[in-house]
Amino acid sequence: MADLAFQRCIDPSCRATVDLADTSFQCPRCGGLLDVAYDWDRLPVPKSLAHFETKWANRSDPLDFSGVWRFRELFPFAPDPTIVTIGEGQTLCQRADAVAAYCGMNPGQVYLQYEGMNPSGSFKDNGMTAAFTHARMTGARRAACASTGNTSASLAVYCAAGGGDPPLRAVIFIGSGKISYGKLSQALEHGALTVQIAGDFDDALRQVQDVSRRLGIYLVNSVNPFRLEGQKTIMLRVLEALRWRVPDWVVVPGGNLGNVSSFGKAFIELQDLGLIDRPPRLAVVNAAGANTFHQLHGRHGLRWNGGAVDRPRLSAFMTAMDAAGGRADTLASAIEINRPVNLPKALRALERCGGVVCEATDGEILDAKAKVGAGGLGCEPASAASVAGLLKLVKEGVISKDETVACVLTGHVLKDPDATVAYHAADPAVFEAKLGKRGVRRASFANRAVQVPNDLAEIVKAIELYA
Repeated sequence: MADLAFQRCIDPSCRATVDLADTSFQCPRCGGLLDVAYDWDRLPVPKSLAHFETKWANRSDPLDFSGVWRFRELFPFAPDPTIVTIGEGQTLCQRADAVAAYCGMNPGQVYLQYEGMNPSGSFKDNGMTAAFTHARMTGARRAACASTGNTSASLAVYCAAGGGDPPLRAVIFIGSGKISYGKLSQALEHGALTVQIAGDFDDALRQVQDVSRRLGIYLVNSVNPFRLEGQKTIMLRVLEALRWRVPDWVVVPGGNLGNVSSFGKAFIELQDLGLIDRPPRLAVVNAAGANTFHQLHGRHGLRWNGGAVDRPRLSAFMTAMDAAGGRADTLASAIEINRPVNLPKALRALERCGGVVCEATDGEILDAKAKVGAGGLGCEPASAASVAGLLKLVKEGVISKDETVACVLTGHVLKDPDATVAYHAADPAVFEAKLGKRGVRRASFANRAVQVPNDLAEIVKAIELYA
């Protein structure tokens, strides 16, 4: 296995290779990001994606039950006995005609890939099972991450439930006031050591990288390429749900840009292996309060250019942002990130998949979230950025109403219940305290509680009036 899978620098002018067991996750030659790469000429490749339908007949096998590992032939870095799974990836891809109508699309053209059904309630489990497996392969004893919430919850769950003797200990770095209680409660409940620093996610990520190098702790943030291998399977499940038909577009929220990087890698590999004839186009949606990628790609014209990224332009932008004291600030806390570590990989994904980037305000995101919830799938604010972005891209004529679109909903509604309650609050003070100070002026689709006296006749009257 070791000689069939390895790590490789993503820079085409470098292409240095690194041993599979290396946990620095940094090119030793140029300092760039790494991919997990495979010697496909010596590996068995399925003749078609329909091959994976046979896995459903073997669901008593934990690996074939997993919505990640049943596709392991497409990321074969781990021998079966080393794989750690807790049943992740039991998600759904639901046709959403009400959302389609809201976004100006034709019926039957919009699908919502709902990742809130994972064990920890977010898409992170797809990547964590792969990273956790690699950690076990390398003999790690501790695993760490910086987090706005979902990564920490996922790491804590895998450390608690993933077994091992001794079990891995989770070490989690969070910024001051930059995590929802719904997510923090998971990290605390599952026994993680939680370190809160004075700063935001970008500060926490710098610290956790330094600490991990100094103490030899296994890092599970998405700079870890094994994380992204697991996240490829989100797109495989979308294809599976569409009977292996490639959608015209995949729309995804953009924070640290791990998902779009992973999705791009998945489609590039599938096309190179002859398993699809074309990739879908990718659309990344930033929150307006954390829009580094939108600014760099959409306004400053930064591109992958076959690997020749304009580094001076990127450096000048980051320097100016730091000089201005720029900090991410959005209610979509899961994507509240100013310095996305996977930016080069995301640029590569957009180039190979004909992608675009847009942004959505907190108000637009919360309205989209309410429309998603009215259809029966409850998602956290960051998830709804994909639907808010679709609405915007349809209005701009980038996506046409008869194209097929899969919007990724990355996390469960209970990840950030405070935002949901505030949006629907009947008390204006509650709305103002949580949302108004962030610039959200109205809740277009609020479902407010009806206040009535403690009187049977009045209660009956209210029900007859409103229900």
